[in-house]
Amino acid sequence: MQHTTRDALETLHGTVGSIIYSSPDSGYTVCEVEENGLPVIAVGTLPYIGEGDILHASGRWTTHPTYGRQFRVETYEKQFPTSKDEILRYLSSGAISGIGPKTAARIVDKFEEDTFDVLESHPEWLVEIPGISRQKAEKISESFIEKAGARNVMMFCADFFGVSTSMKIYKKWGGRAVDMIRSNPYCLCDSISGIGFRRADAIARTCGIAMDSDARIAGGLSHVLTNAAVGSGHTCLTRSELIRETEQLLSVDEDLISAALDKLTKLGQLINETRDTISYIYLPRYHSAEVYCASKLIQLHLQCPKIDAEDIHAFIDRTEHLSGIQYAMEQRQALSAALGKGILILTGGPGTGKTTIIKGLLSIFATLGMEIALAAPTGRAAKRMSEATGYEAKTIHRLLEMEHNDNSDPVFIRNASNYLEEDVLIIDESSMIDILLLEGLLKAVKPGARVILIGDIDQLPSVGAGNVLADLIESDCFSTVRLTEIFRQDSESMIILNAHAINEGRMPDTSNHAPDFFFLTRDTDTSIAATVADLVKNRLPKAYGADFAAGIQVITPSRKGAAGTDELNLLMQSMLNPPSPEKIQRSAHGVIFRDGDRVMQVKNNYSIEWTKDGLEGLGIFNGDIGEIDSIDSASESMLIDFDGRITEYAFSGLDELEHAYAITVHKSQGSEYPVVILPLYNCAPMLLTRNLLYTAVTRASKMVILVGRKSVLSTMVNNNRHTTRYTGLKQFLKG
Repeated sequence: MQHTTRDALETLHGTVGSIIYSSPDSGYTVCEVEENGLPVIAVGTLPYIGEGDILHASGRWTTHPTYGRQFRVETYEKQFPTSKDEILRYLSSGAISGIGPKTAARIVDKFEEDTFDVLESHPEWLVEIPGISRQKAEKISESFIEKAGARNVMMFCADFFGVSTSMKIYKKWGGRAVDMIRSNPYCLCDSISGIGFRRADAIARTCGIAMDSDARIAGGLSHVLTNAAVGSGHTCLTRSELIRETEQLLSVDEDLISAALDKLTKLGQLINETRDTISYIYLPRYHSAEVYCASKLIQLHLQCPKIDAEDIHAFIDRTEHLSGIQYAMEQRQALSAALGKGILILTGGPGTGKTTIIKGLLSIFATLGMEIALAAPTGRAAKRMSEATGYEAKTIHRLLEMEHNDNSDPVFIRNASNYLEEDVLIIDESSMIDILLLEGLLKAVKPGARVILIGDIDQLPSVGAGNVLADLIESDCFSTVRLTEIFRQDSESMIILNAHAINEGRMPDTSNHAPDFFFLTRDTDTSIAATVADLVKNRLPKAYGADFAAGIQVITPSRKGAAGTDELNLLMQSMLNPPSPEKIQRSAHGVIFRDGDRVMQVKNNYSIEWTKDGLEGLGIFNGDIGEIDSIDSASESMLIDFDGRITEYAFSGLDELEHAYAITVHKSQGSEYPVVILPLYNCAPMLLTRNLLYTAVTRASKMVILVGRKSVLSTMVNNNRHTTRYTGLKQFLKG
């Protein structure tokens, strides 16, 4: 065989003889290709390839240790057959629904090289073939057009996207995709994950769409609002700020943007809310979520069945007697409010008895014969809740029985048409709940049920859009109990004492006299990073043992800088999991993933399948941490263990993974680690805040080690600035 080389790639041209393996999700395919009469095994991401297709591919020859010589495809084009013999072979393969070998021969004998044109444009001619009715002819034509549509979409998208993204586009819109993209490329931003405004804008230029077109301005406005929600947690923006940011993005006159904005709000594609003479602009999904949550919360608050005050005190007294616990005044207040109201918000720092209250509520509600559900936003938080209470706790997604619809979009089976049966929902780590997750949860709560939201208001707000816990408390519409007393069993923990000191604006005790809280002074960012890595690799394992060291998590304020996650992950991977001939590795988006690496999922993925102890489930979520168990280059996939949940990742999905030797404080929310190491270095001033430091310290259960400058520690303790989030839940509740 003759193969030409271009930019170190070789080419393969032939007819697909058989499909050995094909994944409908990733598109990874193993097939036999006949080139010059000789069979060749081709492997790679080749979606919608079928027997009889003519394949023109670029790639490299490799030798698999088990399967021998293979052609690994990197890019490809799929061409329809043109000769009579090729067309016959293609149709005889069964690629087109309704056509078998005999029917294929009759069709090709009749129409010869014009067969494909007949199938696409003149299906009524097929009725001339014995055995083909008008109805069958239409179905054959539909099947052929679908196949042709897939080819056209993949060919069109190949100029702009990788194969996996092109697959997403075709699955979303089918054969209509090319026309939709050409007329309005900005539809990609809202519908296809991973495609941002700038990529859509580049496509728009190739399609001849004007810089000041309505479609481009609408896409820009949507992008700014989406970016504000995803990047900064805003559910809306002021009209003036939205116009200003859109003008900077598009370089289009603000009068045109203002006019387009007015048009979009009249059409209902954007929502305008005026509060205190200021106009706030929403994407519809965030506006409807805030309006719904406010309405449902008030409804639950008013509809909850009342319990007589004397009975409430009797229940609390009985629970004290049975448990042998003397409740503090704040705790009795919380128990009483939970029994007497439909909505309770319970907030407080570590060691203030939140778990004691949950146990008391479980006992009382069980006595009353009420069904109870415990849940938290993350798997780690749910696991901690279960361990602390002895009752099963689920993630909110699992509680709501998340599944996928026909478009592979996540949906909750528990919703306004299929309520949860439980009479009481107790939700922990509620500071992490964003407005869309709250909406999903509340839709599933039956009228008359109680909802108890527990969280630490002084931690960082949710990663997703909204400021749910703060808005609920500040609305003053519901009973809120703030726990402040630290109880005896926790008063000896320097982690607890220092966390409260930080939260109150006082410097923590850094004398290093306690066994669970240490400060190591380092003056340069590079020495801070080196000390952090040395602690993980050498000092802590040597002092406390390998089991203790396995519970270490490095948490840092920022991604950037010598002691940020980007540099620390490179340093710690080289020290903890260096390259080895025995370890397979794979490079993706500039990151080398290696057998044994500690990794983190960085976006919610509701469709990833996992197995654990014989059970199957769906979903790996933003912030979940696992370890790469094995990498299989042949199948272009890897197995990852997320706390016992074994998942398979296609190489095409590695853009959702990062190393997790070091993670940001924001990504650590809702999790707890035995040992936390926090580098304190000069990163972006907006990150050097009290609540970020407090959140990091409260992630540790056994030990905290701060490494860095005292001046940075002092800056963070004294900086009680909270980033403003534009939200409307509080106002909707009051209204």
